Amino acid sequence: MWFFARDPVRDFPFELSPEPPEGGPPGPWVLHRGRKKATGSPVSIFVYDVKPGAEEQTQVAKAAFKRLKTLRHPNILAYIDGLETDKCLHVVTEAVTPLGAYLKARAEAGGLKELELSWGLHQIVKALSFLVNDCSLIHNNVCMAAVFVDRAGEWKLGGLDYMYSAQGNGGGPPRKGIPELEQYDPPELADGSSRAVREKWSADMWRLGCLIWEVFNGPLPRAAALRNPGKIPKSLVPHYCELVGANPKVRPNPARFLQNCRAPGGFMNNRFVETNLFLEEIQIKEPAEKQKFFQELSKSLDSFPEDFCRHKVLPQLLTAFEFGNAGAVVLTPLFKVGKFLSAEEYQQKIIPVVVKMFSSTDRAMRIRLLQQMEQFIQYLDEPTVNTQIFPHVVHGFLDTNPAIREQTVKSMLLLAPKLNETNLNVELMKHFARLQAKDEQGPIRCNTTVCLGKIGSYLSASTRHRVLTSAFSRATKDPFAPSRVAGVLGFAATHNLYSMNDSAHKILPVLCGLTVDPEKSVRDQAFKAIRSFLSKLESVSEDPTQLAEVEKDVHAASSPGVGGAAASWAGWAVTGVSSLTSKLIRAHPTAALAETNVPQRPVPEGLPAPAPTPVPATPATSGHWETQEESKDTEEDSSAADRWDDEDWGSLEQEAESVLAQQDDWSTGGQASRAGQTSNPGHKSQESDWSSWEAEGSWEQGWQEPSPPESPPEGTRLASEYNWGGPEPTDKGDPFAALSVRREAGTQPRRDSWGDDNWEGLETESRQAKAELARKKREERRREMEAKRAEKKAAKGPMKLGTRKLD
Repeated sequence: MWFFARDPVRDFPFELSPEPPEGGPPGPWVLHRGRKKATGSPVSIFVYDVKPGAEEQTQVAKAAFKRLKTLRHPNILAYIDGLETDKCLHVVTEAVTPLGAYLKARAEAGGLKELELSWGLHQIVKALSFLVNDCSLIHNNVCMAAVFVDRAGEWKLGGLDYMYSAQGNGGGPPRKGIPELEQYDPPELADGSSRAVREKWSADMWRLGCLIWEVFNGPLPRAAALRNPGKIPKSLVPHYCELVGANPKVRPNPARFLQNCRAPGGFMNNRFVETNLFLEEIQIKEPAEKQKFFQELSKSLDSFPEDFCRHKVLPQLLTAFEFGNAGAVVLTPLFKVGKFLSAEEYQQKIIPVVVKMFSSTDRAMRIRLLQQMEQFIQYLDEPTVNTQIFPHVVHGFLDTNPAIREQTVKSMLLLAPKLNETNLNVELMKHFARLQAKDEQGPIRCNTTVCLGKIGSYLSASTRHRVLTSAFSRATKDPFAPSRVAGVLGFAATHNLYSMNDSAHKILPVLCGLTVDPEKSVRDQAFKAIRSFLSKLESVSEDPTQLAEVEKDVHAASSPGVGGAAASWAGWAVTGVSSLTSKLIRAHPTAALAETNVPQRPVPEGLPAPAPTPVPATPATSGHWETQEESKDTEEDSSAADRWDDEDWGSLEQEAESVLAQQDDWSTGGQASRAGQTSNPGHKSQESDWSSWEAEGSWEQGWQEPSPPESPPEGTRLASEYNWGGPEPTDKGDPFAALSVRREAGTQPRRDSWGDDNWEGLETESRQAKAELARKKREERRREMEAKRAEKKAAKGPMKLGTRKLD
């Protein structure tokens, strides 16, 4: 029977890379790149080939093998595995690069910063301190060739071939026999004299001085070159001179050297070294210390090396979130470090953490995620967004914190392209309808309108036709002036999504009403939008063949490129109003004042009115202007604006009960405000400067008519009620009643020479008639709404268990 001997090299769980060797320290060892066969993870393999007649070298190599296997320290080359045969020695360590090759590569890429060099030298000195002070070992081979760098930029001390005990056990230092290494020996060893008593660390500290010189100036040509510090930083020169002093007794202990360099103003006293020291001890730090550290970390990451951030900071951040309950403070540095990762690494390391964070109930965590969504949205796929992220994000629309509601609205700009049909056209529109109608923060209503204008191109054709015109028309009636501007900008941003009929019959009438808005910014944008729509209508009128080209996007599927075309129109609201909202969140009275200073315009029946602010509103327009708009808005109840609320929004319809009471408050509030003006003669209207806009016929005549006179005191008879010597009054109605009827129908009386007379009684009576007519129509509309609601409730039956009624 034949027995075949197993090849230990072939059975070794690590294999050498086919690439050429990277070299290694001067001596018999050769450094190769390798990998673990099972996982493919990279390693470094030091190989020594046993040669006949070199028994002394073989013993040195075996001693180094043993030392490396038994010594464990973060700053000493980490041993993983080894193989010893009669023909070779294999030592497997963590993947590293020789310091000389690392410095050369970094010099070609722009050079190392002093921060990196300070931490690298700190690690080597700390390793020497461990060997000398804790293990009583003399390294005896400190030089550039004995230092290696891992993938995080950490410096590791290797080259343990000539190490010996400081206590004299096992004899003196081994003989090197290599001239390249002997040039680093201190002068007291080179001349062979036995000088005065020296410390056990003296020789290694001299070699450390040689290493510092080489790091900053390149290879050491001869020992005499140490007298010139060259490019060594000034803060390090005094300590360097102590290392290369001729008297071995004055050379400092490695621990003392670190202490001197860490003193205020020292070479190793910087933020990078402090960060690394904290990360090394993070497991034993108090939670409060960790929170403070992560809060300050993001400010420093920009100046830290990329490899350090990827391979040292990132694992600590992930560990702190997973096991340390660090919370939201890790998000900012986590996303900063994420910029250094490839797309594949980001998917593996960051995205699972982000998905888990979205399910957190911590408000600080949620708002940080929303604020920084732009940094990771490109790495999220559509299934993840729709099934794991969007269901958690929509809870922000119902949050009581205005900051979370605002950031949730803004996040839809980034999520909309990745949402499916149901989430985008049904769920999101339901929440937008609620926010635009019911949110008490004006800037949030404004940003909702802006967001809708920007994502309008992603909506389906049927949703665009049903929602956009209604939503933007509602925004133009918002008491918050920037919301009205946003409504106009929304029409302009989505102008290519409307048919010519809708532009002429639904949009232009709404925009024309804004040309006499009390706010100039609203009027300016309205005129700009009107000119844009009119130019399109005129071009189609001149050449009807252009109709198909102009309306090509109306019935088209979602087209992501449309929203960006109007970015210059609508981009202002996200940044400008965002800062305003931040102020409103910090001080709620400011929010109340912001909406109080805006004229409280009547809201047409059927539309949910914005929640009134707790501060009593100051009237901003005269009674004539209010009654005229009440009549006009009442006639528009059947327009497209009503269809926004006529849609079946599920439980959102239950909010209509409070809407009717609010509408009554609007009308009674307007009458009370006018009464307040009458009782306070000294009160000045906020819009007195715009009286020429309110006067009838001012467009034709070109002059400003004074504001309508105040109502006479109670009990005063009007001039038209007196009998001025004429025939006895009969049952025949007032001859001017027809005028009131015609004005209510929308026909403006033509101003002629009669316009110079004072018709106070006629105007007051006309206002009263209009107000009464508007009140009756509101009552009719309320009864119709109650009937519709009763029918829907009867058809739907009782609410299902678990159904949550939205606020």
